[in-house]
Amino acid sequence: MSADVVANASGLRERCETALADWLDRQRPDWPDLAVFETMRRFVLHGGKRLRPMFCYWGWRGAGGDDGPGIVSAAAALELFHAFALIHDDIMDGSDLRRGEPSVHRRLADEHHRRGWRGSSGAYGAGAALLVGDLLAAWADELFASADPHRRGAALFARMRTEVIAGQYLDLRAGVGAGSVADALTVVRMKAARYTVTRPLQIGAALAGAGDELLTSYRAFGDPLGDAFQLRDDVLGVFGDPAVTGKPALDDLREGKQTVMLALAREHAAPDQAATLDRLVGNPALDERAAAVLREIIVDTGALARTERMIRIRADAARDALAAAPITPEAFAALAELADQAVHRLS
Repeated sequence: MSADVVANASGLRERCETALADWLDRQRPDWPDLAVFETMRRFVLHGGKRLRPMFCYWGWRGAGGDDGPGIVSAAAALELFHAFALIHDDIMDGSDLRRGEPSVHRRLADEHHRRGWRGSSGAYGAGAALLVGDLLAAWADELFASADPHRRGAALFARMRTEVIAGQYLDLRAGVGAGSVADALTVVRMKAARYTVTRPLQIGAALAGAGDELLTSYRAFGDPLGDAFQLRDDVLGVFGDPAVTGKPALDDLREGKQTVMLALAREHAAPDQAATLDRLVGNPALDERAAAVLREIIVDTGALARTERMIRIRADAARDALAAAPITPEAFAALAELADQAVHRLS
């Protein structure tokens, strides 16, 4: 049976959506503004790959855990945490689009404008979205705790939170100056890679009572795969089709996001190319014509090809580690399929 069939046989995505919707709806009576609540609810439930819940679930199953509502709730908690991270990231980056729709802070700013309220719509939108993100982080903790009564996964969940926030800070710091390839790779690992693959896998395994051997195997698989996932994300952020990715192809370049690919471009740029990179990357008024110039430099310096090679090397390392992992055959098949989807994707 193919891994795609295995991964979808239990309707895991739909069960995760149901768990999220049920949890949010139980919180509705305690929230004072239904318009804000509905914005938050739509953001959590609309779109998203649900990779983190998938990796958590199959980390559990790989450790011998049986299917049941508890692991689905724990996996859903990761998605609430992911929503918090995305909302805060969009505020910090000034991104107006997420998953093909206005980002949360943009929606709330538009609401302020429509109602003709006093003050700055932008400031209101950012402040309200910041609180929405904080609330989702708190709810993620609460939902996870309800699914982990023995606190087997609590330490890993806490470590994941710390890593994401530390990675976000490193990303913010990198944005004020051009860092090295090594610096950019550190941001990749801390901000996104670990909490996309490794920690969800390990959390699922810990909930099932797995020992250090499996947690180490999951790290050997998850770290390089998470790196490859984020490197692919950075490529799509510059070369992807906005109609497919759901985000403008100019955002990363306008923001001056210090990705591995841009660090490689700077490292191998000729003086005139380096000057163009310094002039255009991070320009908030960057247009498509100037972006085309930057894409050409990224290709001509070999940065795109080197990034693709890094993705392949890390994907191969992940596959090798998965082959050696002491997990059930069903989990192996599902994780192999998820790994392929994470690396070979268009959005």
